[in-house]
Amino acid sequence: MSNEKKCPVMHEGNTSAGTAHMAWWPDALNLDILHQHGPKTNPFGDDFDYHEALQTLDIAALKKDMHHLLTDSQAWWPADWGHYGGLMIRMAWHAAGSYRIADGRGGAGTGNQRFAPLNSWPDNVNLDKARRLLWPLKKKYGNTISWADLIVLAGTIAYENMGLKTFGFAFGRKDIWHPENDIYWGAEKTWLGKDRYESSDQTSLNDPLAAVEMGLIYVNPQGVDGKPDPLKTAIDIRVTFSRMAMNDEETVALTAGGHTVGKCHGNGQADKLGPEPEAATVEEQGLGWINNTSRGIGRDTVSSGLEGAWTTHPTKWDNGYFYMLFNHEWELQKSPAGAWQWEPVSIKEEDKPLDVEDPSKRCTPIMTDADMALIKDPIYKKISEYFYQNPDYFSEVFARAWFKLTHRDMGPKTRYFGPDVPKETLIWQDPIPEGPKNYDIAAVKEKIKATGLSVSEMVSTAWDSARTFRGSDFRGGANGARIRLSPQKDWAGNEPERLQKVVSLLEKIAKDSGASIADVIVLAGNVGIETAAKANGIDVSIPFAAGRGDATDAMTDADSFAPLEPLHDAYRNWTKEEYGVSPEKLMVDKAQLLGLTAVEMTVLIGGMRVLGTNYGGRNHGVFTDREGVLSNDFFVNLTDMGLMWKPASKHHYEIIDRKTGAKKWTATRVDLVFGSNSILRAYAEVYAQDDNKEKFVRDFVKAWTKVMNADRVG
Repeated sequence: MSNEKKCPVMHEGNTSAGTAHMAWWPDALNLDILHQHGPKTNPFGDDFDYHEALQTLDIAALKKDMHHLLTDSQAWWPADWGHYGGLMIRMAWHAAGSYRIADGRGGAGTGNQRFAPLNSWPDNVNLDKARRLLWPLKKKYGNTISWADLIVLAGTIAYENMGLKTFGFAFGRKDIWHPENDIYWGAEKTWLGKDRYESSDQTSLNDPLAAVEMGLIYVNPQGVDGKPDPLKTAIDIRVTFSRMAMNDEETVALTAGGHTVGKCHGNGQADKLGPEPEAATVEEQGLGWINNTSRGIGRDTVSSGLEGAWTTHPTKWDNGYFYMLFNHEWELQKSPAGAWQWEPVSIKEEDKPLDVEDPSKRCTPIMTDADMALIKDPIYKKISEYFYQNPDYFSEVFARAWFKLTHRDMGPKTRYFGPDVPKETLIWQDPIPEGPKNYDIAAVKEKIKATGLSVSEMVSTAWDSARTFRGSDFRGGANGARIRLSPQKDWAGNEPERLQKVVSLLEKIAKDSGASIADVIVLAGNVGIETAAKANGIDVSIPFAAGRGDATDAMTDADSFAPLEPLHDAYRNWTKEEYGVSPEKLMVDKAQLLGLTAVEMTVLIGGMRVLGTNYGGRNHGVFTDREGVLSNDFFVNLTDMGLMWKPASKHHYEIIDRKTGAKKWTATRVDLVFGSNSILRAYAEVYAQDDNKEKFVRDFVKAWTKVMNADRVG
């Protein structure tokens, strides 16, 4: 008989990564992503302000220490050629390279590489060692530097240390303290799985994904599906880099610049590596991929499985990558770890890079299938040839592309901090001029009231202007009033005809009063809500801070705003078309991007319904006989057991009076989920109570103000 005792606590009750609820009911609406980064996971609580802490950071001392760290090789994980530059660059690159434009998620802005699944992705093998090498600096500088900033800084300083004149660097990334479970990385259940294409066409990669296989940052270095073919790999590169906001020139620059330094590691057997960090034993202390059967460090390290450096001088920024690429014939070979790689047919001894540990030895350089794509794809080849012939231009393009790669998810320049923030404003930063503040706000509100615009028109326009905000990369929002510019003015979800009517009236008010159009649009929404609340006998004054600016067409990269177009909006009860994901799940996803809690989402939905803001004036979910009045009627009638609900079509329902059998209202799935989901129903019942009529209005105003100000810094 076993001497082991039975588990003294509820089996995995408080340690399991999954939840019992979702295990039993996998199709249930999961609201966890709306609360995952709350104060309970943050060791600093709500009082800590990272931007205040940054004011005390000794940046010069930190950079000096970083330069020293790069050449201070440690026996437990020795530096290649005595320089950690390549490793630090790969760490920063892979942190930033997870960003994708479709939903703005991923990227280096949160320090998420410290947590699963990213810390255990196959493409991130041994980057756990890079973060441990940085620990002495994090320990020394403590709260004045986030992990997110430190990781990106390490890569940038590495390039400077090796001779590149970088474009700049900004501090300001705030750490998270819990895995980002809201990010969809793919449906595959196995590493390097590839069930993410709608067809055999390489361009049919499912949105919002950018990487071609589960657990990769970009593309498979051995070729599509691990089969070398540079022209096919070029297609994958173009798709994935474009989804990470890079054009062809930036793509070539980043690939070449990333491979100008450092090396691939595959001098050993991959099957000798231990499990990844999340699966490693407790004595490994969070490190993964440990080789406990042989040396497994230095020249014997296995990471990608490919083995070799790209250039003659892998710790020096130069034009050696293109020299190597264009001045040799390349043939396919297998690395010691069994991975496909390209090696030169012949090469002079002096062109070979030195061994990482023994300078008396030289090793054969390599290229990945992605590198070969840069001379096989005709567009990439033309760019590569120009870079080879113009090394200074290549360095400049790379420096700018590296800055874009590592800062794209930080949002506008107002979020940047530090002495190395570039003075130049870049179009991808969505620049917005500072707006006027010294105007008579009360007078503007009176002029808005005099327009005769309805509550619905004012509130809908303000909402449409603000709803584009994404907390993932801090893009969009009401600031800038880009709703009046292309492409937003023509988006179907913005109801162009109604939008033009409202904006034309508000633009005149802005011009006459000296206010920005952006401010007047938000003020109009506030006027609508205050009017609707007063109609319910409740006086509210919505907090307002002037100063939004008005962007121009010249300040707007119109094409880059395509991913921000709303294809659904639960708050206005609209979807552009039917999707494979249910409307209520789309609602939760958007709520998370807006930074809303489940309670805030609930109160906003209920308020928007009774205000009559549904797209196209539709009546679905307008559970009130007082449309335009800010009341809790939506929740009162939703929870009324004198009513019953019957499906009318796949996503639409009729609400029937149980006594008379008469149809009273219509609804969508989004409406009824607030009565069917146990958590949301609990919130709905709070707002349906007789003693919470005023609480509902106050909470709605608070949530509304949060959305209107989501894109404001400070």
